[in-house]
Amino acid sequence: MRLHWEPLAGILKVGALSALQSLQTNLIVAGATAIVAAAAGVDAVAGFGTGVRLEYLLVPVIFGIGAPMVALVGTNIGAGQRERALEIALSGAGLSFAITEAIGLVAALFPAAWLGMFSAEPAMIATGSAYLRIVGPFYGFFGLGLSLYFASQGAGKLLWPLGAGALRLVVALLGGLLVLRLTGSLDAFFATLTLALLAYGLTMFAAVKAGVWFK
Repeated sequence: MRLHWEPLAGILKVGALSALQSLQTNLIVAGATAIVAAAAGVDAVAGFGTGVRLEYLLVPVIFGIGAPMVALVGTNIGAGQRERALEIALSGAGLSFAITEAIGLVAALFPAAWLGMFSAEPAMIATGSAYLRIVGPFYGFFGLGLSLYFASQGAGKLLWPLGAGALRLVVALLGGLLVLRLTGSLDAFFATLTLALLAYGLTMFAAVKAGVWFK
């Protein structure tokens, strides 16, 4: 049987752009790890890498909420129920925010409970704890942004998620590298990663709430 290009193009319009979103996340983590390695050495990398691994583990949690949102948002938009689709997206985003924020707060309050599962090296624990205390309380914005990325898949509108991901990438890596060179402080670098999460989550929320799917 020959390929039918029209439905294939429709699939790739969403699927290919979705792959870029995953690539952005991995570039941020890999780039930040390289920056920490250059600035502070092996123990700091171990602490940061273990701490940021918790962010990776948030992805399947958000996916559990986001995957149904793809179908629900797409179905309602297809049925002409735009307001209902938007309500579903914002409700799912709120739930994702609450869950990931709770995980981040617990990690910030008790960082050694997570880090100690992998090593007891004091320098590793210190760096990982600093990361979780500074960035962990803002994990909710990662959950907010990523859940709305799933909802945007259902709407077939992925330019805003890509733009928000690119903004996070620039703030985290270019901004973080600049801040680290100016201050020499890993804490300041971690604060820049926090700013990147805020930019990502709030940009996605503001865009979806403003109705960019329907413009």
